[in-house]
Order: sequence, then structure tokens, then C-alpha cells
Amino acid sequence: MTTLVFAERLVTCDAARKAPLDALGVLERAVIAIEQGRIVDVGGASERPHESDALVLDAPLVTPGLVDAHTHAAWVGSRHVEYALRLQGADYEAIAQAGGGIVSSMRSVRTAKSDDIARELDARVRRMARLGVTTVEVKSGYGLDLESEVKQLSAIDAVSRRPGVPSLVATYLALHALPPEANGDRDAYAANVAAHGLAEVAAQAPFRFVDAYIDRSAFSVAQARPVLEKARALGFGIRLHVGQFADVGGAELAAELSAASVDHLEQVSEAGIAKLAAAGVRAVLLPVASFTLGQAPPPVALLRARGVKLVVASDANPGTAPTESLPLALAFAVKSYGLTVEEAILGATREAALSLGLGDRGVVQSGARADLVLWDLPHEAAIMQPFGVAKTRHVMIAGALIS
Repeated sequence: MTTLVFAERLVTCDAARKAPLDALGVLERAVIAIEQGRIVDVGGASERPHESDALVLDAPLVTPGLVDAHTHAAWVGSRHVEYALRLQGADYEAIAQAGGGIVSSMRSVRTAKSDDIARELDARVRRMARLGVTTVEVKSGYGLDLESEVKQLSAIDAVSRRPGVPSLVATYLALHALPPEANGDRDAYAANVAAHGLAEVAAQAPFRFVDAYIDRSAFSVAQARPVLEKARALGFGIRLHVGQFADVGGAELAAELSAASVDHLEQVSEAGIAKLAAAGVRAVLLPVASFTLGQAPPPVALLRARGVKLVVASDANPGTAPTESLPLALAFAVKSYGLTVEEAILGATREAALSLGLGDRGVVQSGARADLVLWDLPHEAAIMQPFGVAKTRHVMIAGALIS
């Protein structure tokens, strides 16, 4: 059956429709025709009459489904005490060194069953869907050993197969933090992941990307390089946490390895940005985390001037970004980071999808997957308002209504 979606205002995010004063390819009074989960036509509403056997939907505003390209959504437990401490000025790195932070989440994940993780993740991504999110990248990285990383990735895979949830893209966060049993030896831990861990995890659970946290209190370029080179040799894409607290050369490594994205970038050099631009690496901005940590924003103006494509994500995690709201992250990106509304929308649709290798999402064009959000809002700028509640009328994934 054909589905027809009528929009008073349609934001296509189609680069082919871009105009000098319209980066979003907006159409007024438009209709989208959908068959078998794909968009087959986009045009003016007056050009296509209602079909008697079609499902007809309408909304004041329609956009592509939002794509959250950086989350740690497969967590259990809570770190509310340390979050409250940070809001009062406590230092994140000091909390981590005292046994909190990622290691605190590790303890929760290690004691949980895979079904427990899946249950929490399922509920979480369904709430994200009601906010307009149709694709979610989900990282592991809270297990910090083979068994527990596989447990997280298996939970992500299980939820991804269920009806009515956003599409999930799994990332193995191979180097996130040092577990207690490593006895402080980062070199040996990273070397073991490169030599054995990566292949063993890949043999037991599916994922599309490998990630590493390259920073002052995390892993060095020298420690991360063998892991990432092994990942690339095995055919996985690369995403990197870079420069959240200090610039230690992660951007240059990402450019060298043709990473899909570098995420955070609160601290990055002009030379590093130039290399990212030359390599076509996208920058994933995480404004909720920098708000929580009281950090200055990344050098957005320089990223923009160099032509680095910008993505905005929620960074949903139990420590530095305990949110499930990509629209909230968009609001922060405009207010705190200085993005335009158009940059924020593209950063959570087309550019986010491209960073995940999903060129048929994040746009409204013939042939694209019918991932759409029908909003009870008059204009895309209204999505930037931090309502704190869902403002969606319908959410559609591959032509099926899930909300």
C-alpha cells in the first residue's frame, strides 16, 4: 500500500535542492509518496491527488528521521552521585582516578546479564524514538573485558532485531578505560586488545565500527594505533574520541586512518583540523557533555572555515551526558556552540547518517529509506527549543509507523 505524507513545510536536507538562502532544501506544501519502505516521489501537494487506497498522514512540519551518531546507550546502573558532584564543580578526571567514572559503569555491566542490558537499551531507544530519532549509534566500552564487551554488543544486536525500535549501529569501543585487573599497564592492555581481543570480540558479536578514547587520561596515539590498524584490516570503520581534555594527536591519527568521525574535539590544534578537513573526517560535536563538564566549546568557527562537516549527537551516557534527547543536544549546539539552525539540523540528519555510512538516511529524496518525523511544530527552528517533551506527531522507520 502507498503511504502519502502531506507537509505544510518539508525539510528535505537534500543537497540537490540546496539554494543560496536555503541549505535545507525546504519545500512548502509538499507530499512524499512511500512504497515498500522507500520514498518513491517528493513533490508539491497539488501535483498528487489523494489515492483511495493510500494511507494518508499530514503534519505542519516533516523532516528526515534524526540520526544520533554518538551514544553509549547500552548501560545499566546509575552514576547520579558523581554527576551531582560535577555539577558542583568536582573534576571528572579526579573522580575517574578515584574509581568512579567509566569503571563505575564497568562494575554495573559486569554484574548484569545480557538480557538486563537489552531491557534497559530497548526502553531507552524507544524513548529516543518518540523524540524523533530513527537511527542510533550505540557503543560498547563499559565491559572492559572480552566477556562483558561481547555481552554489551550482543544486547545491542538483540534489540536491533526487535520491531518498533530505531535502527541501531553497533560500535565496539575497544579502548575506553583501563580495568582494575590491568594494574595500570595501558601498554599491555592495548597491545592485548590489538593482538587478541579485537578478533575474539568480532568472532562473537556483530559491530560495524571500532572506537578508541585518545586523550590525556585515556590512551595515547601509540597505544591506539595498533588496535585501529587491526580494525581497519578486518574491514571495520573507525570512530574516535579525540581531544575531550587535551590534544594528544588524535585528530592527526584519525585523518591518517581515514576515520569516519572524530568526536568531542574540545581540544584540537589548527594543524589537526586542517588534516581532518583534507581527509574528509566528520566532527561529531557533543554539547551536552561539555555543558556537564563546564568546558569551553570546540573551535567550531575554525572547523567551519576549514570545511569540516559537522555532526551533532547526544553522547547519551550515564556519566557526562545523562540524556536521551538529541533535540536537547541540538538546542545546546545552537546556543553554546554557535551553530546555525541549518547546521544543527543537517548535523543530526544527513551529515550524521553519512558519518555512519548510511547515505540513504537523513534525507527526503526519491530512493531514500522512508525514515521521517512528522512534527507538531510550525518550523524546523522550533526543534531547537528545549521543550523537554516529545513534539512529534508520528515517527516512521522504513515506511512503518513506530510512534
